[in-house]
Amino acid sequence: MLDTLTFLLEKLFLLAHIKLSSLLPPLGAERPLTRRCERDESPPQPAGAPHKFQRGDLLEVPRTLFTHFGIYLGENRVAHLIPDILPALTADSAQIGEMVTNTRLVLGVLSKRASIRVDSVEDFAYGAGILLNVMDLAVRRSPLSGEEVARRAEKLVGSVSYSLLWNNCEHFVTYCRYGTAQSLQTDQFCEWLKSLIRDQRNVLLTALLGLLSMLCLGISPSTALPTLLIPFTLWMAS
Repeated sequence: MLDTLTFLLEKLFLLAHIKLSSLLPPLGAERPLTRRCERDESPPQPAGAPHKFQRGDLLEVPRTLFTHFGIYLGENRVAHLIPDILPALTADSAQIGEMVTNTRLVLGVLSKRASIRVDSVEDFAYGAGILLNVMDLAVRRSPLSGEEVARRAEKLVGSVSYSLLWNNCEHFVTYCRYGTAQSLQTDQFCEWLKSLIRDQRNVLLTALLGLLSMLCLGISPSTALPTLLIPFTLWMAS
């Protein structure tokens, strides 16, 4: 039961990011400043620009559906935890070592397969601009020394278990840089989920959908129990 609930939460997390990304205005359109935008003191550095990164820096880029994070190791190398379906399909290390495309990444998320790997800055950024150490202003802990951050990242290189909610690329970089794994994106999603639960209109909508399913599919344990239990649980939690 717990595994099923976790699976549903992770898929809801993914769908929530898809929905949010589809609602974003086009580049160049005016939009209100977010917390992230307010704390950015300089524009993102293009992936192809000369790098001024220091060993142990935390790099982040908007990639696919959400922000991707990595730790700079020096010499144009970045360690990052990235989902990838390809290792499940082939043992060819040369092919696996190629840049992880968006398709490989999304399929890796769905299959829960990932690795902490080292790529060039250009492959890590995947054409997006790079933000440097902006998380330092959002996390309460002070960053460790650059050398310690980089050593932690290097020790973790290899295959890892992956969870969109509980063990993603942000957990990896925050553990390396601040000593404690956490994900601000996951925290924001949980707050969004709690706001949905608190909204009592969702209770009425869920009950209505349950009654409609009973009318269409007939009264049975598979329709009656969710119709009663889910709205009741939402009501008690709101």
